[in-house]
Amino acid sequence: QVQLAESGGGLVQAGGSLRLSCAASGRTSSLYAMVWFRQAPGEERAFVARIAWRLGVTYYADSVKGRFIISRDDTTNTAHLQMNAIRPEDTALYYCAASSRVDSDYMSPSAYDYWGQGTQVTVSS
Repeated sequence: QVQLAESGGGLVQAGGSLRLSCAASGRTSSLYAMVWFRQAPGEERAFVARIAWRLGVTYYADSVKGRFIISRDDTTNTAHLQMNAIRPEDTALYYCAASSRVDSDYMSPSAYDYWGQGTQVTVSS
């Protein structure tokens, strides 16, 4: 089992920056990938960014490409999401998730076995 704990959410002005963190604990040696999803009120959970834990290969949703950066620190088992040039439409509850298995459908929530509790990001215009 892997436990995930997000931090770093809050209120930010449009155009600003925010850094989210996701600390993994438990059986971290089994980690294959960590990912960020987000869910706005009334909408489905949407893929934001993913990082392969060992190789560091990254993927991004088109809506955040060039603005957000996902990274990982394997010494602390923490993934980060650096959010730059934030827009009002980035307002959502952001979830960290992780998998210990290969799944080609990496943009689907079903590919991930472990989830954090979520951290709220609110962008004011």
